[in-house]
Amino acid sequence: MPKITFLGAGSMVFATNLVGDVLSFESLEDSELALMDIDKDRLETTRKITEATIENAGLDGSVGATTDRKEALDGADYVLNMINVGGTEPFENEIRIPQKYGVNQAIGDTIGPGGIFRALRTIPTMLDIAADIEEKCPEAMLLNYTNPMSILCKTLYEATDVDVYGLCHSVPHTMEALAEYAGVSQEGLEYWVAGINHVAWVLTAEHDGESIYPALHEAVDDPSIYEQDTVRFEMMKHFGYFPTESSHHMSEYVPYFRTDDETIDAMTGEGFAERMQTATYLEGWTQRSAERDNPDIEVDLDNVMPERSEEYASRLIDSIETDTPRQVNLNVPNTTGAISNLATSACVEVPVLVDGTGITPCSVGDLPAEVVAFPQRHTTIHRLVAEGALEGDREKIHQAVKLDPLSSAVLMLDEIHEMTEELLEANKAYLPQLE
Repeated sequence: MPKITFLGAGSMVFATNLVGDVLSFESLEDSELALMDIDKDRLETTRKITEATIENAGLDGSVGATTDRKEALDGADYVLNMINVGGTEPFENEIRIPQKYGVNQAIGDTIGPGGIFRALRTIPTMLDIAADIEEKCPEAMLLNYTNPMSILCKTLYEATDVDVYGLCHSVPHTMEALAEYAGVSQEGLEYWVAGINHVAWVLTAEHDGESIYPALHEAVDDPSIYEQDTVRFEMMKHFGYFPTESSHHMSEYVPYFRTDDETIDAMTGEGFAERMQTATYLEGWTQRSAERDNPDIEVDLDNVMPERSEEYASRLIDSIETDTPRQVNLNVPNTTGAISNLATSACVEVPVLVDGTGITPCSVGDLPAEVVAFPQRHTTIHRLVAEGALEGDREKIHQAVKLDPLSSAVLMLDEIHEMTEELLEANKAYLPQLE
């Protein structure tokens, strides 16, 4: 009977989805579930939904809820992290200030000025969580969903002994899209994907033993397909491999597509431009957060049942608990040299094997020369942010933003410096390590 702790359980929709995932496995239906959040009202709603799910399905599991993190972590076997530090105010600063300087981020939560500053305000809490894990459940596996994935995991690798893995659904989402673009069924699609989170590459993709890349290259000439995923098709056309993050997100990881409004409009396809605009994403995020996480939301507790989503966490736990082999893509430390031409200190996203022995990264070897430069640049940024946060070194934060492909595509170095100083000042309440 494993104890599974959910940190940030007040994020009701996502938390209850993950709870439903866990309870959908026979091997986990008697688990002890510990829900933790600093928001009592949202936490209580998640507790009621979880309790009703267990009761309606006639399961033997148990659930507890607390605002005390150490209590929730005490004796845990697995810790699922989905916290959000700071809420709307700093997120708006991270978007609006760069936008004033001409840096129009598509999302701004994992890279760019926004992603860097989201990392800086989240790292202190992540280090506190890691310290509590080391005290209360040192053998626990931390499964992290919180962004920016690569920077946070990298920081924990450097500063703690916690066994942490990053979970992201961009790879299965990409493969679902590629099957559609190539006109094949997703069932039977075999693939090999590696890189870093949001900058990974489909190295091979085969259906019934045949590569689907020829069909993807043909799809570039079909406007009805091309305009669904313009940025990623352009990257494949010019560099040979399809990247794993959506076009609007991928556009802020490279310097080519967000230089001015005309380029943004031209590269997004008909009807897609509005979704690429920063203001639209920020406002949509705020609205969705308010709607989905409303503690007064009405839930039909009589009919909630365990349902399995596409998320990896429950599958990983089931594999470990039952010694059932699975292969998935996870974010892991590159200490084994899984990607041999990225730094061993990097956080990489690679295929892993999961079974009763735990999680074993697969050996990928070198990424192709034509695409490795993209993750190399970002892993350098990740390193500077992690070191800057851990050492309280503002200069390293400045250097990280100056290396950001999107910022450097539209600003001179002195302008980036000024923008970063303004971000530091606006968000100083959330950045105690950089005072």
